Amino acid sequence: MEQHFVWVTTRRIRPGSLADFERAWRPGIHPDGLLHAFAYWSEDGQEITGVSVWDSQDACEGWRASDAERERREVMAPYVVEESEGFYRGGRLTIPGG
Repeated sequence: MEQHFVWVTTRRIRPGSLADFERAWRPGIHPDGLLHAFAYWSEDGQEITGVSVWDSQDACEGWRASDAERERREVMAPYVVEESEGFYRGGRLTIPGG
């Protein structure tokens, strides 16, 4: 299995703040080592899960410790009620018959 490095963050945001949160959430630059990024919203628009795929754990940790990421988090903070996050390793599964 090809190994991937994935950072997952789920945030609950204040009701009615989705549009403002989305503007704050998107980074202004493309982080080094970021291969793919996905976003998933709950039906009520109050929970967002972001999934980013990195070329290495070091690249992810470098971005997480950067001034650009710190500033982005500060801009998002007024809209965030709750946050959970984690770093994972894994890969694509083969589904029989798929």
